[in-house]
Amino acid sequence: MISRRGFAKAVGAGAAAVSLGGGLTSTATAATGTDLGGFGVLKQVKAGELNIGYVENGPADGPVVICLHGFPYSIYSYVDVAPRLAEAGYRVIVPYLRGHGSTTFLSPHTRRDAQQTVFALDLIALMDALKIDKAVLAGYDWGSRTADIVAALWPWRVKALVSVSGYLITNLKANLSPIPPSLEWAWWYQYYFATERGAEGLASNAHDLGKVIWKFNSPTWNYTDATYDQTAAAFTNPDYTAIVLGNYRWRLSVIPSNSRYNSIENLLQRGPSIGVPTVTIDPTRDPFYAGTGDTGYRAHFTGPYSHRLLDIGHNVPQEAPQEFTKAVLDADKLS
Repeated sequence: MISRRGFAKAVGAGAAAVSLGGGLTSTATAATGTDLGGFGVLKQVKAGELNIGYVENGPADGPVVICLHGFPYSIYSYVDVAPRLAEAGYRVIVPYLRGHGSTTFLSPHTRRDAQQTVFALDLIALMDALKIDKAVLAGYDWGSRTADIVAALWPWRVKALVSVSGYLITNLKANLSPIPPSLEWAWWYQYYFATERGAEGLASNAHDLGKVIWKFNSPTWNYTDATYDQTAAAFTNPDYTAIVLGNYRWRLSVIPSNSRYNSIENLLQRGPSIGVPTVTIDPTRDPFYAGTGDTGYRAHFTGPYSHRLLDIGHNVPQEAPQEFTKAVLDADKLS
């Protein structure tokens, strides 16, 4: 865990301004939007570089939970979690990540960066725009990574954390080393996206490619075509291809980091600990992170902590909404 003063000292005044959204607009819109039934209301807010689309559910004065999706998924991963948390009295915020759904860039001239830092900055900007001082953060896949980063570097903004697959802050040096072949093959689409053929494939076949990955990621989940299509609508975002390619190519060091974020990224490359109250979840059917317990990352979590295994695949909140909801409630109790 790092203090406000320690963070500013570590990154320097200029980088700290960037990291906290300095010089970027964060303006809340009127509380109107599209009613999505029990899921909540889809709203938009200008925050940092983005006009962020997000679902809101629950009482406006309730304690805040922000739920974060991954790839190739969308806010609909939380379609059954958000109402449960709202019923428990929480104000639930579920944003589309950059490049997904109704989240768009405010300027056509903004670089479509997709390294891990920018997603954390997007989240901080969203919280600032909505005047949320502190929240429980819950996520999986890209969402876990984003929540982990904010919990590590901005712990005063995080009441508690739920992180599927544990500690997912990317270490670029470690990513250059091969992993056991039994696990290496599971990352096939990352290597595909590193090629121009993969770029063309994603641009022209985002819907069908995502469907293949869904089945691979969650081999025991019997979802319907309608359930998948509801999420896949988010892949029509004009920046979807650029953000997905940029994220995976950056992770493999195929493209460099934006030097604008070097000070923050250098902190992340040191593997900072997370001291906020945390519940981690390992899905045992996930082909990427076999559910072998938390021994591989436990040392990164230095605060109140609980761990659990679930016999499901990658998309934990949608495959097991009741259990995911309980993890959020339990994490909040740890605080």
